[in-house]
Amino acid sequence: MVTADGLRDEHVLLIQCPYCGERPEPEFVYGGQAHIARPQQPAELTDQQWTDYLYRRDNTRGPHAERWRHTHGCGRFFNALRDTTTDHFLATYRLDESPPRAPGESAK
Repeated sequence: MVTADGLRDEHVLLIQCPYCGERPEPEFVYGGQAHIARPQQPAELTDQQWTDYLYRRDNTRGPHAERWRHTHGCGRFFNALRDTTTDHFLATYRLDESPPRAPGESAK
């Protein structure tokens, strides 16, 4: 990435927006774990089940599916597969696309 003063900044994390292409990380906002389904009948859940839905998330070491928003670009949400040990984005994909397999993950 080239900074405003014309210098190249080699330390900026770049994220591939599936709609806009590669952009610097400050343009994005993390939106939490991806693929969390809202309960069909929330009124029928116990307090503990509702609490688990609202607050319990995986804390995966390694590849992790996340939701991101390109707030200072197209404004759209998308999902990303990011390795939490290296902070590298392995893949990004639109919400209507199936998640890609993580490296080393076998087909189900």
